[in-house]
Amino acid sequence: MQFDQTIFALSSGHLPSGVAVIRVSGPHCRFVTETIIGALPTSRQAQYGVLKDTSGGIIDHGLTLFFPAPASFTGEDVTEFHVHGGRAVVAAVLQCLSSLPGCRHAEAGEFSRRSFLNGKMDLLGVEAVADLIAAETEAERRLAVQNSSGIQAELYAAWRRRLIHARAMIEAEMDFSDEGDIPGSVSDMVWRDIETLVVEIYDHIAGFRRTEIIRDGFDVVIVGAPNAGKSSLLNALLERDAAIVADEPGTTRDLVETVLDIDGIKVRLTDTAGLRDGAGKVESIGIDRARRRAEHADLVLYLRDVADFSDLLPYSGEGVLRIGSKVDLSETQPSTIMYDCLVSSVSGEGLETLRSLISSRASASLGNRSDILPSRLRHVELLQQALKALQTAASDETKPLELRAEDLRQASHVIGRVSGEVDVEDLLDVIFSQFCVGK
Repeated sequence: MQFDQTIFALSSGHLPSGVAVIRVSGPHCRFVTETIIGALPTSRQAQYGVLKDTSGGIIDHGLTLFFPAPASFTGEDVTEFHVHGGRAVVAAVLQCLSSLPGCRHAEAGEFSRRSFLNGKMDLLGVEAVADLIAAETEAERRLAVQNSSGIQAELYAAWRRRLIHARAMIEAEMDFSDEGDIPGSVSDMVWRDIETLVVEIYDHIAGFRRTEIIRDGFDVVIVGAPNAGKSSLLNALLERDAAIVADEPGTTRDLVETVLDIDGIKVRLTDTAGLRDGAGKVESIGIDRARRRAEHADLVLYLRDVADFSDLLPYSGEGVLRIGSKVDLSETQPSTIMYDCLVSSVSGEGLETLRSLISSRASASLGNRSDILPSRLRHVELLQQALKALQTAASDETKPLELRAEDLRQASHVIGRVSGEVDVEDLLDVIFSQFCVGK
């Protein structure tokens, strides 16, 4: 597929920078390249030279790479100009490009959209590229790289092939039922495979919770009595002042949420209001929010001043770590039986141990890193539709075969929509609008 207009954009990072990469794609790409550097360079070989504007004035000295269609990112002729990353230099190159006939500035995600429409990537690959650009932690990067390699697309394609085969067998049974060419054992085998596929898709959908943890963060909430050292612990783990610390009880009245990277995993760390009876109206609202937040957390850090014997550690269980705080102020060695970890936000004692405990809990929640996971809510919603159709087909043996075969067809159609193989035009604007300009 070709487009009438040639697009261009800055595809590298924020300016100023050491080098800026300006990408051009489309039918006028060869003319643009020859106009700016004088001749078309050898394909896929960087050529150093002068870049000139339409009046012959020198813009900069830099590298030019030309990628002929269809072996390029977009499937069209593509040129990259590597110039010095000054704002004035980049502005001059972009101004020159905009003055050439048939050229315009690219919209957000337009390079990737052309790549998809020209068959260079499927939607799963496009979304994986977006995830790779947005990745902030090692876990996010690994998930994006895994999906960009095509492993997720191959899983869905394999499911579609099984469904198409199943439909062929069922329809053959309907067409040749009087001739005995399709034995009952084949039909039974088909439906057994559909039941197996139902389990596979169900388990795959359940894995989206792990994707949410990778992308949104492992949710850790700090709770405890007033002045137990919650805000100090938050600041110590972050190694910066994110929460106000004071001796006055009730300093923290609302949720203070921050994000940190622990061993390549995004962790959302939330400080909360101190839990106590007899608080004022505003503070009581904060305490209610703290309790609700703790109920839905992946991990609760229950903090207790080791010198406060009135605190009876009301939080316990598998999703709770009991933390003894202010050990630097304790005159005696606290009992380790009561706590999973002893810390001091002042001296730093126990903080690495606490980080390791959080890391191990977060890693356990992610399971096997090689598992294929759905990477978008869009995938989950479509797979849930497919799962419902398959469950209907497999569970009702009294239903006419032609209707059960139609259920299989609907399921295979919906799975095809995940990777963009069928009927996804209505999704394209939403998907590609999330990209930055130049990608």
